[in-house]
Amino acid sequence: MLTALTFIGFTLFVAFFSWYKLRKDDISSRDGYFLGGRSLTGGVIAGSMILTNISTEHLIGLNGSAYKNGMIIIAWEVTSAIALVIAALYFLPIYLKMGLTTIPQYLENRFDSGTKTIVAFLLMLSFVVTLLPIVLYTGAINLESIFNVSEVLQVSLSEGIWITVVTIGVIGSVYAIFGGLKAVAFSDSVNAVGLVIGGLMVPVLALWDIGDGNLIRGMSKVYEFAPEKFNVIGQEDSVLPFSTIFTGLMINQLYFWGMNQTIIQRAFGAKNMAEAQKGLLLTGLFKILIPLIIVLPGIIAFYYYSEQYYDNQDFIYPVLLTRVMPVGLLGFFAAVVLGAILSTFNSVLNSAATIFSLDIYKKWLQPDCSDKRLVRVGRLSSLVLAVLAILVAPLVGNAPEGLYQLMQQLNGIFFIPIASILIAGFFIPKVTARAAKVGLFTGLTFYLITSFSLDTGIHFIHIWAIEFVLNLLLMLFISRYFPGKPNNFVSRPPVLEMKPWKFAKPVAAILCLTTVLIYIWLGS
Repeated sequence: MLTALTFIGFTLFVAFFSWYKLRKDDISSRDGYFLGGRSLTGGVIAGSMILTNISTEHLIGLNGSAYKNGMIIIAWEVTSAIALVIAALYFLPIYLKMGLTTIPQYLENRFDSGTKTIVAFLLMLSFVVTLLPIVLYTGAINLESIFNVSEVLQVSLSEGIWITVVTIGVIGSVYAIFGGLKAVAFSDSVNAVGLVIGGLMVPVLALWDIGDGNLIRGMSKVYEFAPEKFNVIGQEDSVLPFSTIFTGLMINQLYFWGMNQTIIQRAFGAKNMAEAQKGLLLTGLFKILIPLIIVLPGIIAFYYYSEQYYDNQDFIYPVLLTRVMPVGLLGFFAAVVLGAILSTFNSVLNSAATIFSLDIYKKWLQPDCSDKRLVRVGRLSSLVLAVLAILVAPLVGNAPEGLYQLMQQLNGIFFIPIASILIAGFFIPKVTARAAKVGLFTGLTFYLITSFSLDTGIHFIHIWAIEFVLNLLLMLFISRYFPGKPNNFVSRPPVLEMKPWKFAKPVAAILCLTTVLIYIWLGS
């Protein structure tokens, strides 16, 4: 009963706070609904970015991977700081000068409308096939473990997870469909605080228990039990070899933090350049600290359970959670988990609605439609995507290497081809629209064959790098020997104040240095 009360209390507080902050806002306009009226500050941007990124696929998936594979999987998190530095200092000025609402709009300016439309469809497909279903499924696993939904409703475990998936999907859709980006961002900011507090409580309570009231002694006992789990240098036959940092991993990170609509849309909604940069760099700081929440508990779980859950690694975090968290706080943490799920779910829905409304509907179906109609179309597209994601979610269970690894493998289908044409657009002026289209399809086909049809024996992250380089070479070849029409890049005056944040470069340097020092410290 106490668990349910604390769960309901925190969830209602977040909903009331979001309503109160937005009660006077106009969300009927295009910028109001899709970009929060271009009024977001650095703190709100960072809170929303981190909650959009960190969800149950991290709490469950990364902790499950850390439990089985150790600290090597920290690379997914700490290298994000370097990508965020590059995005803040280089990509943001390009985007904000152009007054973009979506990434596909950049592709239309740089290449042509056909390239924009292809990427828009690929992005929406990636949302339905990969991110949304895995977020819903991992969220359902966590909430099922806390509330025993299947026992309460007297149904099977799979039926309980299905019911939870539907419930989460419905609640998340309401946030995204009726509130727009600003509602998402403000609810994210509150839930981010809850995630940090609740997430840190898990390792702290566990170490307190292991160390008999002494956190340092508890940490020492965990380290002495399995010192190999703390090594961040992954071997070549491991789930995440160290060498991947220098090949495909950084390409993926650059795409995710600097070119991914779901993430970068928060920066598009900034009130000025300084706040946008502040938001991205503050997110970089969070990403360096977040392994305390999404990696360390998995290693602590190994101390408790050894290899007992190796065949079901994605269940280890809920098991640890119910072991160390007091009953009175389980409800609060469940609300935080729900907030993390909803954050990613409704953020993706809002981004998908933005892409469909502006890059597909307005471009091809009704170019002269009003802002109010665009918002209605955005809400309807969010609803359709939510239903599709709910239907796909139960199909993603039982991934051999864990759900987080599965998500990254699936993301590569879409992320790397899109990243290759975006980076070509930024750095190689000679690449044409025809070459970009060929690059999209050949890159996608190459990855599907080498990762899912042939057993190459090459780690899929290395395949990302091979695909990326081959794509660039192919686009250069096509641009030279089969040139298309010249690019008609349209330069527009910036819609925001473009003065950079005065501390951007010093903070960027600190983030990069800290990332290197983490590897020196934990890799020695």
